[in-house]
Amino acid sequence: MARSKCRQEGRLALLDLDEKQFTSFFESLGQPAYRARQVWHWIYRRHVLDFADMTNLPSGLRQDLVARAFLPLLRVLDEKKAADGLTDKLLFGLPDGKSVEAVLMRYDGGEKSRRRRTVCVSTQVGCPIGCAFCATGRQGFVRNLSSGEILAQVLYFSARGLVSDDGPVTNVVFMGQGEPLLNFPAVWHAIEVLNSSEGFDLGARHITISTAGVVPRIRELAKKGLQVGLAISLHAPTDELRTRLVPLNRRYPLAILMAACREYVAITGRRVTFEYAMIDRINDDLVHARQLAGLLKGLSCHVNLIPLNPTEAETWHPSPHNRVLAFQAELETGQIRSTLRVKRGGDILAACGQLRSRCT
Repeated sequence: MARSKCRQEGRLALLDLDEKQFTSFFESLGQPAYRARQVWHWIYRRHVLDFADMTNLPSGLRQDLVARAFLPLLRVLDEKKAADGLTDKLLFGLPDGKSVEAVLMRYDGGEKSRRRRTVCVSTQVGCPIGCAFCATGRQGFVRNLSSGEILAQVLYFSARGLVSDDGPVTNVVFMGQGEPLLNFPAVWHAIEVLNSSEGFDLGARHITISTAGVVPRIRELAKKGLQVGLAISLHAPTDELRTRLVPLNRRYPLAILMAACREYVAITGRRVTFEYAMIDRINDDLVHARQLAGLLKGLSCHVNLIPLNPTEAETWHPSPHNRVLAFQAELETGQIRSTLRVKRGGDILAACGQLRSRCT
């Protein structure tokens, strides 16, 4: 359980608390448990983040809350909207002056898919993994986000959606800045609140965690009992190439990572998604496709093929469309299902690997 370490002028960050801690805090104020439930519902069901707007609370309690607690609100430092209107990227200022980016993606669905509003949240300021093609990794690691700072990203978009045409957030993906499984206590606390029927009430299958392959935490996640999705940032089918692209592979090489993925499938019954950035003449040869098919053979999985999203300092280029299609056909021959990811937000640097902690 993530304990609150985030205080502001001696006040407690309420979003860092679980339901039990939340109730205990209200008891310390001399308030009955139902007052805690009222505030909890104001925050997570009605997405109200100002004590003054919690109109069924006594004025004295609202004054006590202002004096003793705070909701770690995020300041919007910059906002960009993609030309197609389907993606928004926001740069949020944190209470300590640091900043992170989060993204809202709109999918209007069709006959075979539902309307979705997906929020891609960050879990760290910067990232310690240092993937060769990722803008976040090049800025280095600064600190973990608290569970409240993670939840605040979702709550911001939810509150905004309720007063606009967007509607509520329907999906949350932990695919923004940072490695979620290296901040697992805070991430898991946020997931429990998002999933709780007394909290945000978001189905576990509408939540996905992406990881570069932190094996011990993949095994821990498998045993948690919630049906959250798991996505592995793979990007290469051999240890030599993957170590070049994803340095974490030195610690958890492919044999160990694949064993953890198979264990995850065996325990949860859910397939694993593998993210594969297609980089021209680096990892997109037909030989690579055959190697990838061999690596994943017999594993319940799906591969997302993602033409590399350009970053400012990168000399690599996305694979041409014909090479991506040939790669995909070779995977199909090897009986590995895949999808060519629809690109979103590339024109505002909001796509995979493009997020940074500054205005762009």
